Formats: sequence, C-alpha cells, structure tokens
Amino acid sequence: MPMPFDDATRRKIESCCAGFVRLDEAAPTASLKRAAVAIALAPDHDTGATAVLLTLRAAGLRSHGGQWALPGGRCDAGETPVEAALRELAEELGLILAPDAVLGLLDDYPTRSGYLITPVIVWAANGHTLRPNPDEVTSVHRIGLDAITADDAFDFTAIRESRRRVIRFHAREGIIHAPTAALIYQFREVLAGRDTRVHNLEQPVFAWK
Repeated sequence: MPMPFDDATRRKIESCCAGFVRLDEAAPTASLKRAAVAIALAPDHDTGATAVLLTLRAAGLRSHGGQWALPGGRCDAGETPVEAALRELAEELGLILAPDAVLGLLDDYPTRSGYLITPVIVWAANGHTLRPNPDEVTSVHRIGLDAITADDAFDFTAIRESRRRVIRFHAREGIIHAPTAALIYQFREVLAGRDTRVHNLEQPVFAWK
C-alpha cells in the first residue's frame, strides 16, 4: 500500500532507521575509495505517495554512464558521507537539504569498481521540483515505496564469474542491478524491521569497472 508523503510517514521511517543496527566498517578498506549515495524520499507527483528518487546517469559520464543509480558520488577530502550525499543531491538534482533531513544510514557496500558506498536516507520535504544537471543525469524517476516492498520486487540469480548471488530489482523502468538494487533492498528490509545484510550481494559483470 502506498505511504503518503507526510509527517506520520517521516516519523515511521525515522523510527525504523533508529532501530537499525549498522555493521561496523568492514576491515580492511584502505584500497576502497569512500563514496556516498542518497536514498532521497520525495513525493510522487501523481499519487502524493512517498517515493525514492532514482536517476539514469548521463551516457557520457566517464564511469557507469547510462546506468541506473541513486544520487551520489565520491567523498571529497575531509568530507563525511552525510556531507557528500547532501552535496551530490545539490549538484545532480538541484535539491538543497539541511543536515536535519537525514533519517539514518545503512550499511556500507563495497563495489567491484573500488568504492565503499555509504547510503544516507534523507527526507526531501522540498522534493516536488528538481533541477537535474544534464551533464550528470539523463532523467529522474520516482519509485514508490509500494513498488519496493512488493513481494516480487526483487529476485536473485547466479553468474559463472562469482559464487555470490546477484540481486535484481524489477522496477517499472526495467531491471536495476547492484549496487543500487542492493541498497534499495536493504532499505526495504529496514522498513520491515529486519537487519538484513547486503554487502555480499553481487553486481553484474558490466558494473565491475
């Protein structure tokens, strides 16, 4: 069932995040570059329900061009994951949020391309209007929480290149893979009150570079 974009929903999600126990930082991670993404919750224009902002990366980007992604990127020197996620939201979508918009953090996720991603859950009260940066974002999509929590939203498959399970999110826009699918899956589990871990879920080979 859709969750309305209102104060009651915000309080519920914030409570779920407060009850989630993050994994300690995985050791050792010296070879991984720190990055952050925003699981930004904003209103769906058609239904008024709460939705996650998902971007299609510009095709001309040097890495992962044309792929589905949560807004985010590499942490600058001296920058915390929360600061990086808020900065990237402003740079990619023109969405300016204060630190008090942060509802919680999920587990760090190590990627095959050499990053350790911290997902930051934020409440975008001013997320009705966005200004996507065309140099970074081809389009922005709003994925309702009811789509994320549906029984058939996610599945797992195998690839010959890895013994780890590959997670896939079946969105209206198409199949979305890890790391994005893994992070959205953990968020869905947090909403259900489960401390489900995703750091061992695999990415498809095309995302390894």
